[in-house]
Amino acid sequence: MGYRLALTALIVLAAGGLHAVSAEDINIAGSTTVQPLAELFGEAFEASHDGVRIIVQGGGSSVGVRSASNGTADIGNASREVKDSEISEHPELVVHTVARDGIAIVTHPDVPIDGLTLEQARAIFAGQITSWSELGGPDRMITVIAREEGSGTRAAFEDMVMDEELICASAMLLPSNGAVRTAVSTTPDCIGFLSFGYLDDQVKAIAIDGVDATVENASNGTYPVVRPLNMITDGEPTGMVAEFLEFALSADGQAIVEDEGYIAVR
Repeated sequence: MGYRLALTALIVLAAGGLHAVSAEDINIAGSTTVQPLAELFGEAFEASHDGVRIIVQGGGSSVGVRSASNGTADIGNASREVKDSEISEHPELVVHTVARDGIAIVTHPDVPIDGLTLEQARAIFAGQITSWSELGGPDRMITVIAREEGSGTRAAFEDMVMDEELICASAMLLPSNGAVRTAVSTTPDCIGFLSFGYLDDQVKAIAIDGVDATVENASNGTYPVVRPLNMITDGEPTGMVAEFLEFALSADGQAIVEDEGYIAVR
């Protein structure tokens, strides 16, 4: 199996002398969208499994796929579909969808535009519409903010919104959803895209084709930009990794998914 469970000995000093306590680490890496969910799953799982540590790192979805396939992580996180090329190169990979997530197009709160068509959104991010005046707003230039290459959020956005168009070369590229939210909330006249799990009142979510960016609309299929949140293993999981993934898909795990603003899969 490509994943490795790291077994360590924790040496603790007690009144009666030295005692060795066996601990088991589950290493998880990849998507910054899935990362907060993985951390919350980990906290709940550790609480009921003495001696188990869940270690979660980011790095992006492509890192998650590579980490699962090369054994540097027990679980790789990806906030997009696993590519056919990745499966062809690593046919042993097994994808576990633990949640679904909408991608919202967001603006600075002061931008006086509340909705766009999918075609208008594509034209903005492609650099074909460059001023809010072209959309009935003020005559001010639009600043485009996007994720870096390798981001699962970007890959999903390109698949579902951009079609064959490329994100414009002038876009400000940032490494995480959190960084995008901060930039959009502090940059006048800007537009970006975010996982639903990162939406708050710092930014304004824009309706697409007349449909508001809400979990309810993403769940019932009316909101068009929705992607899977995946955890990936090198072969079928066993042992504690299998138990962890079972927890993520349990009623308790799916309650965490919904509490964080994502869409449950069970």
